[in-house]
Amino acid sequence: MGKVAKRVDDHVGERIRERRTMMGLTQEHLAKALDISYQQVQKYETGANRVSAGRLYEIAKRLEVDVAYFFEHLEPSTASIPLEHGGKNRSTIELVRNYSEIEEPAVRSAVSGLIKSLAGKERRRKSA
Repeated sequence: MGKVAKRVDDHVGERIRERRTMMGLTQEHLAKALDISYQQVQKYETGANRVSAGRLYEIAKRLEVDVAYFFEHLEPSTASIPLEHGGKNRSTIELVRNYSEIEEPAVRSAVSGLIKSLAGKERRRKSA
């Protein structure tokens, strides 16, 4: 699990515990309302277990808050790089998918060599 994901899981767990205690509920009370074990609530609150989107929605309803409550005051992570539109990479994805289906090692090696050769010619042409 990445550092950012772990930090978010920990934060969400802390917010669940905060809200639960604010409402005067024990882990057992919340667990019973969600039809899960109190140990599972404990794992959510400590960030040991990740809370699924559906479960987070149920928790928000039981704790009478909007789902966004659990993400409030979360430190913004470093600027994320936006994902490119799939259309730009579609041919690359298709190439890799098709390449991975080639079972014969000699053919895979030949195709790989061909691609490297063509890519090298393209680089030389662009730099000229």
